[in-house]
Amino acid sequence: MALSELSRSIRMLRCRLIVSTNQTTRCLSQAASQPEPEPSANEAEAVNPTFVNRNPRNLEQMALAVKDRGWKTTWPHRQFYHRLMFSRTQNHVTAAVFSSTSPVPVLSCSTKEWAIKKELPSTNCVAACQAVGEVLAHRCKQAGITRMVYRAIPWTYRSDAVQSFRAAMKEGGIILSEPRRKYVGT
Repeated sequence: MALSELSRSIRMLRCRLIVSTNQTTRCLSQAASQPEPEPSANEAEAVNPTFVNRNPRNLEQMALAVKDRGWKTTWPHRQFYHRLMFSRTQNHVTAAVFSSTSPVPVLSCSTKEWAIKKELPSTNCVAACQAVGEVLAHRCKQAGITRMVYRAIPWTYRSDAVQSFRAAMKEGGIILSEPRRKYVGT
């Protein structure tokens, strides 16, 4: 706090010296004068009373978008904006991000892709799960999806493969939980 006050007093002193020596140089701390707007120009720039949101994920990022509650008996429940599904078979590892509004995955990554497969010694090992997590986290960041729900099946949650996948997603900057929905009073 004291340092900023000291630098401000030095600038003011410098301005006084410039003014006292009758130089025409403008002081650095003075703002440039703004031209006065014409009254007729403001009438043409009236603000539209209705606003159309052009970013479809803006309300999701602010946790204001509607989450479909659905029936309590449906599994998996649909109370999410984006859901991460991870599956590991005998031959391949696959991860996909689903939106609550569509059954088609928004993003996906698998060891079936040639670019990932050629870098791995095996397509179903722990290193493959980690590689799929890193690539999917990068794709999610590029798409602007930073938060999603991930609920692993309880009996597979403690495996090394699932833990390395989760760790790779978190290191990639993805938060594996969504904020609670905010209810705005109307």
